[in-house]
Formats: sequence, C-alpha cells, structure tokens
Amino acid sequence: MDEQARDIERLLTRRGSLLKLGGLVAAGITGWKTERAEAGTGGISSGAISCVLAPEQTEGPYYLPHERVRRNITEGRPGTRLTLRLTVLDASTCKPIKGAAVDIWHCDALGVYSGVPPAAASTTFMRGIQRTGAAGVATFQTVYPGWYPGRTVHIHVKVHVGGNVVHTGQLYFPDTLTDSAYRKAPYASRPGRDTRNAVDAVFRNGGRNPLLRVRRSGAGYVGSITMGVHRSV
Repeated sequence: MDEQARDIERLLTRRGSLLKLGGLVAAGITGWKTERAEAGTGGISSGAISCVLAPEQTEGPYYLPHERVRRNITEGRPGTRLTLRLTVLDASTCKPIKGAAVDIWHCDALGVYSGVPPAAASTTFMRGIQRTGAAGVATFQTVYPGWYPGRTVHIHVKVHVGGNVVHTGQLYFPDTLTDSAYRKAPYASRPGRDTRNAVDAVFRNGGRNPLLRVRRSGAGYVGSITMGVHRSV
C-alpha cells in the first residue's frame, strides 16, 4: 500500500452526513485528457461556483468499504467514456478542500454492480477513491452508467474529510442525455429503461442539485459537480 493509499485509509469512516452541496461546473475533454475546469478560487470569484444547501441522499445497498485508490475505475468494462471532475469546497468559506477523499461507485453499462450478486464478490469495477488536489478537484475515468429496474441512472458518492464522512449522496444525469447515450452499444442491447428522474423516489428527494453538468466531447463525456461540505460533523 503506497503512502497516498495509507493516508486515505486513515481518512475513511463508515457513515456520516451530507451537509451542503454546491453549484455545477462544466469542462471539456480530448480523449481521456481533461481540461482544467473552472473551479477553486478562480471559479468562486467568478461566481461559477456557489455553496448552497442540499439534502442528504441514501447510501444505497451496494456500498463496499476499502475501495481502491485509483483514477480509472473501468477495469476494461465496455461503455461510453465518462470523465468525472468532482470539486469539494468548505461550505463555510467556499474555499477548496485539499486532501479530501472522494469515494464513488456505480453499476456498469449493463446495470451490474461489482462485488455483489450477480457479480462475483471479488470484482471491483466501477469503484474507486481519489484525493482532491489544491483546487479541491478529484478526477475519475469511468463509463456512462447503465440502468437497473426501479432506479434512474446515478452514481453514488461519499466525501471523507478529517476522518469523517461529510457527504453521502448520489449524482444524476439529464434524461435527454441518457436517452442519447443509450442509443449506442452496449446500452442499446438493453432497451426498456423503466425509471426516469421525475419518477425516481431518491432523485425527487433533492435530485435537482445533484444533477451533473455534462458536456459531450468526441466519443465521450465529461461531468462536473461541486460539493460544499463542513469539515467536521
């Protein structure tokens, strides 16, 4: 285990509360290379980022602790490329938080979560942790999530700061964007998505704020969001 992984393991705890969530930020990509998003102090001073209240959302049944510290969480699984840029701010000051551990997990393009049935317990795809840099940004390389019955398309997220879970939430996509993404393989092999944002019970409990701002670039997408948290709970 390297030094970064040890540092992150010390930060992680099992449960906490989401206190505040911020505005949305977009950025472009060329392949897997991400451009600098309008974040940190520059984004704050320009008004691109604001700290606003948002409700906590359920962790869901598929959280597994001790996920791997890595940027690319795909493990070669198929799907349309998605780069996530998740910014963590101090909700009291709107300043970026360096060193926060951002933990994400979601199903693959076929609606399957790793580590739980029907996937093998040893699988770890679409799960990972990154620490934020000086601008408060954690970046992940993944694929556009698939769907499974009863839920709209989403990504789970936890933010750990100073040994506390300060944010537990879910991130969502515009339905029109999902409709477009699902016209291509491998998503097109599973027609009949049964739940959209407006009828998803979890989304209705605060889904407007956790809606990712997503931009198409080349063959993939980049999605960004800013999360304002308290350093202690």
